[in-house]
Amino acid sequence: MQTLSSVLTSSTISTSLQEVLSIVTNTCIDISGKLQQGSLAGILGIAGNENVQGEEQKKLDIISNDMLKNALMASSHIRAIASEEEDYIVPANTGGEYLVAFDPLDGSSNIDINSMVGTIFSIYRQTGKKTATEEDFLIPGKEQVAAGYVLYGPSSMLVFSTGDGVAMYTYDPTKNEFILTQEKVTLAPDTKEFAINMSNQRFWSQNMQQYVTDLVAGADGPRQKNFNMRWVAAMVADVHRILCRGGIFIYPWDNKDPAKAGKLRLMYEANPMAMLLEQAGGKAFTHTVRILDIQPENIHQRVAVILGSADEVDTCLKY
Repeated sequence: MQTLSSVLTSSTISTSLQEVLSIVTNTCIDISGKLQQGSLAGILGIAGNENVQGEEQKKLDIISNDMLKNALMASSHIRAIASEEEDYIVPANTGGEYLVAFDPLDGSSNIDINSMVGTIFSIYRQTGKKTATEEDFLIPGKEQVAAGYVLYGPSSMLVFSTGDGVAMYTYDPTKNEFILTQEKVTLAPDTKEFAINMSNQRFWSQNMQQYVTDLVAGADGPRQKNFNMRWVAAMVADVHRILCRGGIFIYPWDNKDPAKAGKLRLMYEANPMAMLLEQAGGKAFTHTVRILDIQPENIHQRVAVILGSADEVDTCLKY
C-alpha cells in the first residue's frame, strides 16, 4: 500500500509543493477528527455570525477555517491564503511561493444532520517581492498547480491532482495516513445521472428548464433514456460521486437573487473542481465559457457551473 507521503516523495513535483500539500491534508485529518466527535466536541450549531457571502456560519466553519489558516500561515512556502470564510486575503510570508484558496467546509448545512461535507483547496504558484494583495489571486484556474478536496463521509477520502491525472486516497485511522486507493481516475463521457437543486427550477432560464424536463421525461422523452437524479447539497459529495461513476452536476444561473445569479464561488469551488473534472476526462463550463479560462474579477466571485461527463456537458450546453 502506498501512503500519500511516499507518493509525494517519489513524485516529480517540487519539495515545496509537497510540503504545502502535506500541510493541507494533515490539517484535513484533524478536521475529520473533529467531525467524528460531533456534538461531543461542541462543534455543532450556529456560531452567530455571517461570512462575507451573507451566509450563517456554523461553528465548525470557523474552526476548520482557523485550523487551515494557522497551519498554512506557519509555512515559509505560503505567500498568502484566501478563504470563503474570510472577507479579505490573509498575507503570510513575502518570500513564499504559493497562494492557497480554500473552502474549509463545503456543505456545512449538512453538519447537524451528520451528512457528508468536505474541504476544497486550490493552489497557485506565484512569487513576488511585496506583500501579497487580492490582485495576486486573480489568476485563471488553468494556472492552478494543484487542486483537490477531502470528503468527510463514512470514510474520509482525499482526491487531488497536480496536473497529471486524478488520484484518490482513503484515510486509514490505524496508520493516521491517507492510502492510495485509485490511480488515474477516468470519467466516462456518457451518463444517466444528474445532480441539480430542483427546488430552484422556477428561477432558471427557460432553456435550462427544458433541458431538465427532457432528462426527467426519460426513455419516453427526446433523450430516449432514463436518468436518475441525485442531490447531496454539498458540491464536494456530488462531484465525488461523479468522479466515481459519472454524471453531470449543475448549479445554473437563476433569477431568484439578481446579485447572486451564480451560486458557487469561482476561486473556492468552481476552479478546483473544474481542474479535477478535466484531469479525469470530463468538462467544466458556465453557460458560455470554460471555467478554467475565466479571468477572476474578485476573490468571492460567483459563477454558474455545469460540469461532469463530457458528452452530457456538451448536450446541456446545446440547450
